[in-house]
Amino acid sequence: MKGQPLAGVRVLDFSTLLPGPLATLMLAEAGAEVIKIERPGRGDEMRSYAPKFGADSVNFALLNRGKRSIAIDLKDPLEVERLLSLVAGADVMVEQFRPGVMDRLGLGYERLKTLNPRLVYCAITGFGQSGPRAQEAAHDLNYVAETGMLGLAAGADGAPVLPMALVADIAGGAYPAVLNILLALKARDRTGQGCKLDVAMTDNLFTFMYWAIGNGQAAGEWPVPGGELVTGGSPRYQIYRTADDQFVAAAPLEQKFWDNFCTVIGLEVTLRDDTRDPTVVARAVAGRIRAQPASHWQEAFAGKDVCACIVKTVQEALADSHFIERGLFARRLVADGRQIPALPVPVAAEFRGTTIEAGYPSLGEDDALLDARRAT
Repeated sequence: MKGQPLAGVRVLDFSTLLPGPLATLMLAEAGAEVIKIERPGRGDEMRSYAPKFGADSVNFALLNRGKRSIAIDLKDPLEVERLLSLVAGADVMVEQFRPGVMDRLGLGYERLKTLNPRLVYCAITGFGQSGPRAQEAAHDLNYVAETGMLGLAAGADGAPVLPMALVADIAGGAYPAVLNILLALKARDRTGQGCKLDVAMTDNLFTFMYWAIGNGQAAGEWPVPGGELVTGGSPRYQIYRTADDQFVAAAPLEQKFWDNFCTVIGLEVTLRDDTRDPTVVARAVAGRIRAQPASHWQEAFAGKDVCACIVKTVQEALADSHFIERGLFARRLVADGRQIPALPVPVAAEFRGTTIEAGYPSLGEDDALLDARRAT
């Protein structure tokens, strides 16, 4: 494929921290020109995090690779007026302020669409642009709690388990934002008109609970915390401790994989029917796994189609030959003579540029763009 699909698309990114910056990173990787709009002096709050990579935090560097930066005081009406020339030539805007903030700053969609009817305006918030909770302050943990997701899994003491990833920010915010921005650009090709996108992270979490919602609404079988097929209620979807205190992640859900798994671990035939008493079977499996170290099970599972593996650390996963061979970490983030792997993003290689090494913007390094109208 020649060229990148978003080449020539200009994105103004007013967002900070994770959801918006990750969304615009994916757009940038597909060829879009992304310009971060930041506060003078401090910039995106994530710049100040630790550890550092170059002058700013590695978190900021990873999420803002290949972008540009303008530092401007959005509370100054004169500065906002300077920004409008960029807005007039932009294709996409991304912001994640509380509803109403951009209106008060003079940058709300109703004003901007008169200046640029083709603008795709994407607002990312926790609870959406409308509704009784629209102004409520919250973070990822609150969003997964409010939607019922956090209550699906439980630890040994019955308490909910902290999620291992920022599910709402990424799966409920960044990914749906990219999806809907691309749909809006496609629609604009046909109609010539942009639109405002209301991306609510909480709304988008319900998709991940399709089975819980379906079971409850269709059959009245609402999930018990930690008691369902993929939340801890089945021996076929569990984490088991090994003799050397490592862990096996076992997911032999289908019968053929379960049969293979039971054979490999040497589970008694009388215990392989887990429909009668899943707790007894899970306890028996745990005993078998606990009897041997992780190295034994890694060798035993190899090539056996058992849907089971040893739980890796992040460091081990980064060194895995499979991911390395696929080129997942081939692109590099550079700063001050150092380089580390760039953040992998779900953009197909066919849509990405040929530049392997790229840095991230220093605060305000592209301020000159404020006084230069976009060429037409």
